Amino acid sequence: MATNVKKLAKQAMSLPTESRAQLADLLVESLDAEELGPIDRLWVAEAKRRRDEVRSGRVESIPGDEALQRVRDVVRR
Repeated sequence: MATNVKKLAKQAMSLPTESRAQLADLLVESLDAEELGPIDRLWVAEAKRRRDEVRSGRVESIPGDEALQRVRDVVRR
């Protein structure tokens, strides 16, 4: 099963950014919080909160490569 998940993840990572975001949203929505442990429930709640902030326009997202470059620039200082 782990091999199938790895193959699927590799395929998903080749999708365009917007498609990956939609897939991530669908996967988060599919999680049943009752079946998760307390830490996982907190992470699901955090993921949904962040998603809702982006959807509502309260937070503006930036591409991952730009975010990483910003972090690298700060670390170099």
